Amino acid sequence: MQFIDLGAQRERIRDRLKAAIDRVVDEGRYILGPQVTEFENKLAAYVGTKHVVACANGTDALLLPLFAAGIGPGDAVFVPSFTFAATAEVVALAKAEPVFVDVDPDTYNIDIASLEAAIAMIRKEGRLKPKAIIPVDLFGLAADYEAIMAIAKREDLMVIEDAAQSIGGSVDGKFCGSFGHVGSTSFYPAKPLGCYGDGGAMFTNDDAMADKLRSFAFHGKGETQYDNIRVGINSRLDTLQAAILIEKLVILEDEMVARQVVAQR
Repeated sequence: MQFIDLGAQRERIRDRLKAAIDRVVDEGRYILGPQVTEFENKLAAYVGTKHVVACANGTDALLLPLFAAGIGPGDAVFVPSFTFAATAEVVALAKAEPVFVDVDPDTYNIDIASLEAAIAMIRKEGRLKPKAIIPVDLFGLAADYEAIMAIAKREDLMVIEDAAQSIGGSVDGKFCGSFGHVGSTSFYPAKPLGCYGDGGAMFTNDDAMADKLRSFAFHGKGETQYDNIRVGINSRLDTLQAAILIEKLVILEDEMVARQVVAQR
């Protein structure tokens, strides 16, 4: 069963997409071209965060904040038990330990009482140090960030919002991607804001965190490309995908309305 008709979407903006792609090809700046910064700025303005740092995919968008926060061996990261594998996978890749938390039976998002119980259990056991929570906005529905952020403040935990399915959504005028200390999203083609390949992005209002995220995503670079100040990875959004996403962002609101119409049938 086809859940999303990307062909019909493409027809709406075919001429704009072709012009955007042709411009990148003509300019020849396939990596770190000006469209990447343009897209980051436009997405930051849309979501309402100070910084957007684009990267290669949604998985890296979850992994890089863990690197930037120094989370690793001996640390516990709390994740919902019902989510795509990447949410927990990145914790293992950072050499920390995922702690699975039950989800609410009505929303399928992380259950607040279960989260508090899991944190208390880990503290009592003493084997791991609680460091972060990765709530997931499953099926586009934002998790209970009012409660989650209050717990995080009390317990001194970082919150990385997994907004892979929720970009374009909002709660009381605040957009998904902006609720945690860092927000992460995916531009997989079937996502609300999708490119024609892989892509991802991270959202934050923290200047120092944004600098670290950019560094870790570009081989740990410092002030210049060849000034490597830490061990990083190669995780950059390419210019062609950025150009496509600029055009897709223009129609995001219309696409969200169309999805809601289908959901109400």
